[in-house]
Amino acid sequence: MRADYETLAKTIAALTSGETDEVALMATLACELHHADDRFDWTGFYRVTEPDLMKIGPYQGGHGCLVIPFSRGVCGAAARTQQTQLVADVEAFPGHIACSTSTRSEIVLPVFNKAGDVIGVLDIDSNQPDAFDQQDADQLAAILAATFGHL
Repeated sequence: MRADYETLAKTIAALTSGETDEVALMATLACELHHADDRFDWTGFYRVTEPDLMKIGPYQGGHGCLVIPFSRGVCGAAARTQQTQLVADVEAFPGHIACSTSTRSEIVLPVFNKAGDVIGVLDIDSNQPDAFDQQDADQLAAILAATFGHL
């Protein structure tokens, strides 16, 4: 099953209405997103905890890497460039960090707070190659903007 982003956005908006705690918001999104789409093998957040460094945040799925510097991997690239990373084949991505051997493709989006600062990234891994497209990127970015208040 593929995510019904319209329904998912409404559900997430209802669940997070009035909540301002970033970790609570991340936990709710990770759960709702992960269970909405069969392509999503690992769904979670890496939070900026100090300059140029992220640590694992709320997630669903198997274990993840505990620490990711901005200088490494797909998640680091998303945080460093502040741009969504759509990766059809993780093996072809220079400097990919293999947190899980089952990951074949991934999408990583920067997460911004109301002030426009990057507070982390949303990382969704798939055990299928070329699992994500621009529609996923656009819909997920809209959900993140609505949830964290950055428009």
